[in-house]
Amino acid sequence: MTTTFDSISHQLEALAIEVPSWAYGNSGTRFKVFGSAGTPRDVHEKIADAATVHRLTGLAPTVALHIPWDDVDDFAALGTYAKEHGVGLGTVNSNTFQDDDYRLGSLTHADPAVRRKAVEHNLRCIDVMDQTGSRDLKIWLADGSNYPGQADMRARQDWLAESLRTIYDRLGDDQRLVLEYKFFEPAFYHTDVPDWGTSYAHVSALGPKAMVCLDTGHHAPGTNIEFIVMQLLRLGRLGSFDFNSRFYADDDLIVGAADPFQLFRIVVEVIRGGGFGPGSDVALMLDQCHNIEGKIPGQIRSVLNVQEMTARALLLDLDALDAARTAGDVLGAHEVFNDAFYTDVRADLAAWREGRGLPADPVRAYAASGYQQQIEADRVGGSQSGWN
Repeated sequence: MTTTFDSISHQLEALAIEVPSWAYGNSGTRFKVFGSAGTPRDVHEKIADAATVHRLTGLAPTVALHIPWDDVDDFAALGTYAKEHGVGLGTVNSNTFQDDDYRLGSLTHADPAVRRKAVEHNLRCIDVMDQTGSRDLKIWLADGSNYPGQADMRARQDWLAESLRTIYDRLGDDQRLVLEYKFFEPAFYHTDVPDWGTSYAHVSALGPKAMVCLDTGHHAPGTNIEFIVMQLLRLGRLGSFDFNSRFYADDDLIVGAADPFQLFRIVVEVIRGGGFGPGSDVALMLDQCHNIEGKIPGQIRSVLNVQEMTARALLLDLDALDAARTAGDVLGAHEVFNDAFYTDVRADLAAWREGRGLPADPVRAYAASGYQQQIEADRVGGSQSGWN
């Protein structure tokens, strides 16, 4: 390998990973939501925890909000509070999956009144964006059906297009709609936005301010996710990532935990496709739940995993790779690719952090900081934040 860490280290300055407010609240499985000492009781405490992650890593300058989980009376004041803690407010996520009216769908419901209610919720989320200065409204739908014949799949696509159009038309000049997809769950027979193609079809029809959100956990086993990343970048429609890790389905585990090589391959395509660095408008985000591990150290580990794989991807010797490809040297190209992946950059990144006034080992620094003990002592009483 001819590419050195010193030659790519300056590019790491561009890495910014948005963390989700809900990762600091309680979460669990379909059977149980688990509580833990020190869990935030409101969005202010979530932001304080997220700011701690950024302070120790320098990688997480913004926090994504989820409405209504993070509702407050004054979002402009919340933005000021976040700024005072050294972070900003990022993507606003709508929620049309936890209201009884949405049992049979939201933006695709057969009842126009329910669809209107879901649209109004998303319009209110844009009002929140106006106050926070957020760029992106992210929409994920639980809409679908469980049984053949239960729903009119074609009509639901028409209703979805109509609903999205109303939401899209409310966007400001510098705002975007990003439409997430998921191939199943909670609907098991059909899902209204099950794949990148469906999301792409809808956002393409809406206009240039509509993009696709790719969640790395929302694919069937064996799916070549980096191909989808390449294609969406090629088409100019990759708006954001929800990074996490999966063994089977939407496991929402720490990114890179299940298959670090997959994360590396994805990041390679992000870099090659212009989704990283100056001029890129692709948002790199986490969407994870820490059910049994510590929430703050879990987020720290997650952003460090993305940073490590970004460094390895930047080390890929593109000249040698192109030469091998041009020569038809299959194994040679594969070897060049693997050389970058297997390069251990941990010591280099530790030195890189120290050179910027950050702890060499943010996970250990957090453990030694006393922050966890402090929040466990302070956050007594009240209701802990969580999915419900």
